[in-house]
Amino acid sequence: MIMSETVFDQPFHALGCNECRNLDSLDFQFTMAFQPIMDLQIQQPFAYEALVRGLNGEGAGVILSKVNDSNRYRFDQACRVKAIQQASGLGLDKLPDCLLSINFLPNAVYRPETCIRATLEASKEFEFPTNRLMFEVTEGERVHDTAHLVGIFNEYRRQGFTTAIDDFGAGYSGLNLLATFQPHVLKLDMELTRDIDIAPAKQAIVAGIALVAEKLNITLVGEGIEREGERDMLLELGVRYQQGYLYAKPAIGMLPLA
Repeated sequence: MIMSETVFDQPFHALGCNECRNLDSLDFQFTMAFQPIMDLQIQQPFAYEALVRGLNGEGAGVILSKVNDSNRYRFDQACRVKAIQQASGLGLDKLPDCLLSINFLPNAVYRPETCIRATLEASKEFEFPTNRLMFEVTEGERVHDTAHLVGIFNEYRRQGFTTAIDDFGAGYSGLNLLATFQPHVLKLDMELTRDIDIAPAKQAIVAGIALVAEKLNITLVGEGIEREGERDMLLELGVRYQQGYLYAKPAIGMLPLA
């Protein structure tokens, strides 16, 4: 998910505390598509990522272009609620041990212990177990206050959520963020996985990341997998969790491969 930056020097109440009660005031509508993250060792989905889409199937960019400083908080909260509602309606909670992965906007979270309320209420309303929720932040998000992001992750971990860094290897923080906070899941950026079977440099880099992930007890996911050669090379490097068109495209109104 591509997100834009904001400023943290405004007071919490000015930024959107009252917007917790005003989640229906977005002037655009959207839905969610779901794409599986496969566990190739057992040939079953490990998780489904909820990806924002337009009501007519428009791509994420069309919707995200409507997000700005005035509605970022409401959009982030609405994404969480809609993802949980739709995943529950599609029966994801009935799949054994399968997670629901939700992208979140760290620059829209002012106080994590407060901003998580709508998520907890949605989980209760739609009877979706909170311990089956995974929150992932793209490494490409320009977060100036790393301590703020770590605070969000720590609160989510305390709540029993799975934490993930998306697009690892493509953004602003890199290994520095990983040295500060160790998430449950790292998702390799597709630029590292694309054509990895014919790119020795990428193989060496991913092998190094895989070794670090193993030592830190972090689950590694390869994104953007489109060819069997990419799949096989990642498996050889120890990456058993993979996501991409080789397995299934994002789908609206269904859980592919469920």
